[in-house]
Amino acid sequence: MSTQQTDRVTIPAQRDHRAATGPIRGASVLLNRSLDRVPALSVALLGVDLAAATAAALLARVSPLWLLVTVTTVLGFQAAARVYRRRLQLSFLHDVPRSLASLACAFGVLAVLVLLSGAGLGRAESIVRAVFWFVVLTAPPRAAVCQFARWARVRFGWGERAIIVGAGGVGSELARLMLAHPEFGLRPVGFVDVSPRGDSSDLPVPLLGPELIEVIVAQRARAVVLGFSGTKDTDAVDLVIAAHQLGVELFMLPRMWELYPDASYVERLRSYPLVRLTSAPTARVRWFVKRLLDRVVALVALVLAGPVIGLAALAVAVESGQPVFFVQDRVGLDGRVFRLYKLRSLRAADETESRTRWSVAGDPRIGPVGRLLRRTSVDELPQLWNVLRGDMSLVGPRPERPGFVREFSQTHTRYWARHRVPAGLTGLAQVNGLRGDTSIADRTRYDNYYISSWSLWLDVRILLMTVRELVRRGQH
Repeated sequence: MSTQQTDRVTIPAQRDHRAATGPIRGASVLLNRSLDRVPALSVALLGVDLAAATAAALLARVSPLWLLVTVTTVLGFQAAARVYRRRLQLSFLHDVPRSLASLACAFGVLAVLVLLSGAGLGRAESIVRAVFWFVVLTAPPRAAVCQFARWARVRFGWGERAIIVGAGGVGSELARLMLAHPEFGLRPVGFVDVSPRGDSSDLPVPLLGPELIEVIVAQRARAVVLGFSGTKDTDAVDLVIAAHQLGVELFMLPRMWELYPDASYVERLRSYPLVRLTSAPTARVRWFVKRLLDRVVALVALVLAGPVIGLAALAVAVESGQPVFFVQDRVGLDGRVFRLYKLRSLRAADETESRTRWSVAGDPRIGPVGRLLRRTSVDELPQLWNVLRGDMSLVGPRPERPGFVREFSQTHTRYWARHRVPAGLTGLAQVNGLRGDTSIADRTRYDNYYISSWSLWLDVRILLMTVRELVRRGQH
């Protein structure tokens, strides 16, 4: 198979200020190289817990193997509870409930491991002592780290350069609070507003213009706070998606904020609740785990499916001759075009038909072999090669042909935003019945929902649902 990759598709924007993924990504590469840095507070808290967990295990006199198991389990559950997250409010007491809950879960897992290993009651008592010592040893240095970080934010101006969207009364109040309370780590550098009201000379920080993306790049901002502005909600969503791709942190002041309760995703700037929007999936550490798993699983699956692909290719050759593989340009991450491989289920009349015909469902040219391949999705198995190469992922939005991408980006809201992540062999839209000749608007909503809600567990769920769908289709 040829592995040559072709050019990038320029995906049309729906408005001039709403750049598609290609231009934005180019800016983000340069921006992220200079702005991305290791979160010092997270590293400090992790270092404190690592030292405390190691010392606790040694004081409890566990063996070297159980020391490694105990430390790994405790730190793993602490990380899962987001104890090491970035945060505005630096309070040790604020994190005590989630820390204790994660330690209870870690203790439960360790207890099960002790029982399964047959280590006996003595080992279980050692684990209890280790967890107890961890709680005792980690509390004072954690409190000290939080106190030092608050002092450093005030004394040295440590914090994130922030843009406030909305120069009205609420936005101005947010800026004044950030200036008066630098311990929250937001340093306002200016406002962005498409229709500011009143005299901008009264604002606590300058009005920098209407174009958020340009201002972020020019000001080298690391955070954006979405207040109330003249920007329509539909436009604001597009701006948030674009800002995500620049790697900034995003906070949103919700409507009716006075009624908003505390939650794990809510930060507090004094009395104002700021909803922290999740970062772009491709900017998270877990994304690298996903991409590694993609290649490992694709390699194993290709080896196991090799005989099936070979027999299917032979059947295609017998039914309709050469070539047995169908090769077509599709659009993936950031509008990049790649060559997608499938087993051929029918022979296209010409290249124009291959590029422009939307669906071949019910085509009389599909023979018995082709129908079987399509019903069982065996014709999709060669795409594991695309996953192995990195063109695709196991789970993601299904890739489309360049011509349809241009068309749909102009006619369907945020179709262009699907290309923030790699295309997938299966996806959330497909396991919800949106395969073949189905609604593009519905697919787009599912794909963007998948991106905004992405997690490794969501990928696992989609893969399991895909297996279920394949079994159901094979029974009909």
